[in-house]
Amino acid sequence: MGVQEESPAAFFAAGAGLALLDGLLRQNPPFADAWRQRLALKAAAAGAKILRLREDEAALRDAEHLAAADDPGPAGRLHRLWRSLARQNARCDAERLCEALRLLDAPEPGDLSALVGALQELAQGPGEPVTLAAQAAARAYHLCPTPEGEVFAFWTADLLLALRLHWERPAPLLVTKILDPLVRRGSAGARPRPRDLNWPEAVARAYASAASDAHALAMELSRRTEKLLAAAPKLRAKRASRVVELLLSDDCVSPSRAAKCSGLSDRAARRLFDRLLDLGAVREVSGRPSFRLYGL
Repeated sequence: MGVQEESPAAFFAAGAGLALLDGLLRQNPPFADAWRQRLALKAAAAGAKILRLREDEAALRDAEHLAAADDPGPAGRLHRLWRSLARQNARCDAERLCEALRLLDAPEPGDLSALVGALQELAQGPGEPVTLAAQAAARAYHLCPTPEGEVFAFWTADLLLALRLHWERPAPLLVTKILDPLVRRGSAGARPRPRDLNWPEAVARAYASAASDAHALAMELSRRTEKLLAAAPKLRAKRASRVVELLLSDDCVSPSRAAKCSGLSDRAARRLFDRLLDLGAVREVSGRPSFRLYGL
């Protein structure tokens, strides 16, 4: 189904928004990794609603950054699904798709190789990126028509979009807005699904909204990064530069992780974050007095 037969405005808005993100990512800003991981958190929270899991963003953060267990549970694995998408280079092969399905506790389709071939064909063939991403999601969902398969379909769409736009790493976008009321269809406001006839247009609306929010987030992180980099020379702690690198590379950092990665003592790491807070260079994102987490 072509763009003109559906809603040219939706596809135009999606294209304009993604072009804005494309220009941003090609500059490779220092906060790009933190930005992707912040989007991964939003994607995991949206996916948790689809899978009827009770964890919100705060619980997902804790499961990833504070839990000691190797297996963080279904919601934690969902978060890792999106963190992995945002961290790894854009590529489409059976190994990567199998890992995504494993993290979702979804059964591996018997003809997974056919899906890989179809996705590679979409990635290399002609067409407009948003429509091709919608087609990729529909093909993935067809092989695994379950709630877990639906999340897998959104994951597949973002991967395909990154391949088409030649992004080094994907950005979790589609699922962050697929539940938005503006994307819903019909008088009953049903959530769009990959099997719907108007699925490409729904994907275009979702990507347009997601790209707008993602760009606003990037601008916010850009301002916070400037404050962090301006504060860095004022830090007296040895190896503080390593902690700054961690903050620029992830959604948030715990003092214990900062201490382990930088060689600081736990006490020195906590004091360093207190100093960064005083300088307005970081935010405390957990909202509690103990087991705190810090980020841009």
